[in-house]
Amino acid sequence: MSMASVVPRQHFVQCVSPSGLHRLAYTEWGDPANSRVLVCVHGLTRSGRDFDRLAAAFGDDWRVVCPDVAGRGLSSWLADPQGYSIAQYVADMVTLIARLGVGKVDWFGTSMGGMIGMVLAGLPDASVGRVLLNDIGPHIEPVSLERIGTYLGRDERFATLQDGIDRAAQLAASFGPLTADEWREINTPLLHEVDGAWRFRYDPRIAESFASTTPEQSALGEALLWRSFAAIPGPVLVVRGAESDLLSRETVAKMRATNRNVSSVEIAGVGHAPAFLAEDQIGLARRFFSGQPVEAA
Repeated sequence: MSMASVVPRQHFVQCVSPSGLHRLAYTEWGDPANSRVLVCVHGLTRSGRDFDRLAAAFGDDWRVVCPDVAGRGLSSWLADPQGYSIAQYVADMVTLIARLGVGKVDWFGTSMGGMIGMVLAGLPDASVGRVLLNDIGPHIEPVSLERIGTYLGRDERFATLQDGIDRAAQLAASFGPLTADEWREINTPLLHEVDGAWRFRYDPRIAESFASTTPEQSALGEALLWRSFAAIPGPVLVVRGAESDLLSRETVAKMRATNRNVSSVEIAGVGHAPAFLAEDQIGLARRFFSGQPVEAA
């Protein structure tokens, strides 16, 4: 494994929203001249550093790019919290891909990152090839939205970094049975010290657009997601955590019926969403992005 594959490079690209300019942070792994590019996008309150282990494993063969979505990680917070929307995130990713200077990228999207990928890949002339959707589909189970609403946007403060790591692990317990070192690995980038206390890096105002969504807006948004999903022209792998409260087996079946390019697999002992830290999960992703068949048993 080369040094380029295991040492990330930190970059920023300037993006625009109706309320002004903001910086999108991203880490990059592998050969920057490699035209084989995998973009990995994280979930609602997470960061691109969730993919460090997968990116290092892929780095000898892929150029792996892991952005922090606006309002998360090292990326800027938006001036207007109503800008925290899939439409804005898609626009930012178009800017990022343009910065990368490649004709096409493959896409690994966990939860919200998968929603962004569905919309982007479903656009005419999109520069997206293979798409892995990690525990996400056009329909989200209401019980999971209720769970997310119980913690989203709370401005929690912690006396120590470890307290923050433990709290993030509690919120993400359904990722699977991770070790203390693994939780430290993926949760440390979520935190920073401000005025003597440790706080999450994400903008708590992302909860505002989440909470203000009406049932009518939700129904319209889901219809648009199904339309985008149906239009994805390339291979799609839907990965479901067997105990997920967000993505149901019924939704996966509908996804397979909606787009003939879809295959699916279920990971036992995991809820929302598989962390892709384990070798077997990383191997599953490698087989899919290498063009090998991946099917549910």
